[in-house]
Amino acid sequence: MGYWILNETATLILVTWLGLNAYLFIDTFIWYDKAESYYYTRVILGSTLAWARASAMCLNFNCMLIILPVCRNVVSLLRGTSACCRGDIRRLLDKNITFHRFVGYMIVLHAAIHIVAHFINIERYHMSRSVEAGELCNILANIGNRSNENYLNPIRSYNKNIIKEVIVSIAGISGFVITLALVLIVTSSTELIRRSFHEVFWYIHNLSIIFFIGLVLHGTGQMVRGQTSESMLLHNLSYCKDHYYEWGKTEQCPIPRFSGNKPATWKWVVFPLVFYVCERIIRFWRSKQEVVITKVVTHASGVLEIQMKKRGFAMEPGQYIFLQCPAVSWLEWHPFTLTSAPEEPFFSVHVRALGDWTKGLLAECGASRNMCLEPWQLPRLAVDGPYGSATTNVFHYHVSVCIAAGIGVTPFASVLKSVWYKYCSPNSDIGLRKIYFYWLCRDTHSFEWFADLLISLEEQMSEQGKTDFLSYHLFLTSWDENQAAHIAFHCDNDLDVITGLRHKTNFGRPNWNKEFRYIADRHSGTSIGVFFCGPKSLSKILNSICHLHSSSDPRGVHFHYNKESF
Repeated sequence: MGYWILNETATLILVTWLGLNAYLFIDTFIWYDKAESYYYTRVILGSTLAWARASAMCLNFNCMLIILPVCRNVVSLLRGTSACCRGDIRRLLDKNITFHRFVGYMIVLHAAIHIVAHFINIERYHMSRSVEAGELCNILANIGNRSNENYLNPIRSYNKNIIKEVIVSIAGISGFVITLALVLIVTSSTELIRRSFHEVFWYIHNLSIIFFIGLVLHGTGQMVRGQTSESMLLHNLSYCKDHYYEWGKTEQCPIPRFSGNKPATWKWVVFPLVFYVCERIIRFWRSKQEVVITKVVTHASGVLEIQMKKRGFAMEPGQYIFLQCPAVSWLEWHPFTLTSAPEEPFFSVHVRALGDWTKGLLAECGASRNMCLEPWQLPRLAVDGPYGSATTNVFHYHVSVCIAAGIGVTPFASVLKSVWYKYCSPNSDIGLRKIYFYWLCRDTHSFEWFADLLISLEEQMSEQGKTDFLSYHLFLTSWDENQAAHIAFHCDNDLDVITGLRHKTNFGRPNWNKEFRYIADRHSGTSIGVFFCGPKSLSKILNSICHLHSSSDPRGVHFHYNKESF
């Protein structure tokens, strides 16, 4: 039970967040549905008043939360505090982007409810001026025609175009801008757009500043109005609601006075926005620090390695940075996992040409023309980071299982390099005793750029007599007939024909149940960290496998799943 709580903390947080949304919605709905100050408003609008206000409350709550998970410096600061040293808390911080998406979905849901409810409200405001609405509705709709009265119905004439009436108001204009910005942000955040047109996602996501400005201004329109507290004292509701024909004629029933709610959204979002502004200032300051490109290496399969130096730059294995190249784009920042070790005198990234931006970067570095550029000819780069990720926790376990699919191997390049440096250092106290490394690739070209590192590690560990420390398994998941014939012909060679390693490449996909069962038998009573970087489909399988092979006994073997995401 204790292990379940440890691994399902994220689920408990999610349930708590959903519970708070439900509480705020229900509590606000009941208040607006029962409050005497909104009795006359409900006469015109009915239950859609409560639907609109309850969804608005949840929008405020979620718009407050959505900013915090993307404050990367705040998240990195929390990762470094003593309160977050425990693995379960660190794993929660690794899910910051996932939580950001969930909050975004909730904002879309409540925005839809809010918009539909107000469309109905506008129509009911308009219809309250018609004869069919009834005498009380007509009286309420006409309050405010005289100078000493405060209106309840913002639609001041039945014959006017209600769309024009609403659009020209502060609430209407800001509401339209908010809705348009939200639609663009959500549609550009889909998996297809983010993967294939990252620059579209990046530019449109910056519309969030317009979204929040419109959100703060939206409440100043005060479209929804209720009876003032002073009017409630003079206007006996229990009597006057049934004797509306006496309004203004007797002291017992003066004409009710109305006012809109004071804007409250800014109270919800001001502190997160302050955090985010500080975040942007820090990022801007970092972007202006000089970055020196010390070396550019072109690897096989169109992979470019860029080695850099920057004053005061300190990293940990598995961290990532955001890279900007003004020669390609002044606004775009792209995340790259650091492939160097902290012990090396530089930091590096490996870039593969997968989109317009990466192709542009490779062209600026001369890779597309096979040119060797002088240092002064290389493009200027700006670096933001480094930032922590799930992979940085590899050294917190005695046994770690690292699983990569395709280009997802990049975080583990830094880890494996750092492991070797730590073992070579006589004063190093490393708690990690065993690494199981799995790499799945669809084609042989994907192995080429990383094979050199594995060959070097294999040779060095063999010289040190530590061949048992690193157990790696490479899987080729796709091949053609010519490759199969070539592999079969060289199957008796001492070295693998694909990678040049002593360990032979496996063909097909691993049997994860078999692999995890073997690891669990070898390390009974151990907490094992499982780290994965790759597609979501495989991530779900591995997460389930970790739960399946973890013991219910606190003294048994436990697999702690960590997924790389940034």
